[in-house]
Amino acid sequence: MTGIVLAANLPAAVSTEAAFSHDIVQMIIHAGPMVKFVLLILLFFSVVSWAIIFSKYRLLSKAKTETEDFLELFWEERDLKMIYRISRDLTFSPVARLFSSGYDEFNKIRKIRTSKKSGDALTNDSARSKQIIMDNLERSLRKTTIDQTGRLERGISFLATTGNTSPFIGLFGTVWGIMESFRGIGLKGSASLAVVAPGISEALIATAAGLAAAIPAVVAFNYFNRKIFALRAEMDIFASDFLSTVERQFFKRALVGKES
Repeated sequence: MTGIVLAANLPAAVSTEAAFSHDIVQMIIHAGPMVKFVLLILLFFSVVSWAIIFSKYRLLSKAKTETEDFLELFWEERDLKMIYRISRDLTFSPVARLFSSGYDEFNKIRKIRTSKKSGDALTNDSARSKQIIMDNLERSLRKTTIDQTGRLERGISFLATTGNTSPFIGLFGTVWGIMESFRGIGLKGSASLAVVAPGISEALIATAAGLAAAIPAVVAFNYFNRKIFALRAEMDIFASDFLSTVERQFFKRALVGKES
């Protein structure tokens, strides 16, 4: 008699286990339309976030390597023209781009001031003219710093958005799925675990997906922020050093020319 009962219940048990397996793929397949829509949104956030993570990691790694190479060259080499030629090839380094911008601006100012004179016109510059040149250089360096910082930070805000919103989007899918489960309970008139558990487990997938999208985005956002902050500090320090180098290498030379 017991064997007959087990045999009778076996197809139903197997059917239930197959339909509501603990396998994640099966739970996603059997989830409701709204939960699937939420999962699709979270998949988009996750794919774009990982694309940004890989590309930004590559960019910042090359920026750090090239910046170290450039700074070593800048402090060892005294010929600014040679440094300028080499810096044009270091396209990932924000500091190298900062130097190129400052050097271009200085050459532009010097050509304008020497257009009607022969030789080094800086020997006849007054203190006011010197200050104007330094102010123009400083503005050019500040603008380039802002541009390079924006280039490094491009895409980072999406990681912050993913980290902040994905858990709530997943929670929305979970709440919606639980609402559907309780609605099913009301329609079937049964509150047994077999009726409630499958719907709730499917709904909780949305929360898990939201966390899976948010956690890497938050970790990457904080990591990249530290790297960008370090590069920004390098740019600020180099801008001051470059202005000092220009003043020492050109204006002091001009002062010696005056005294002689």
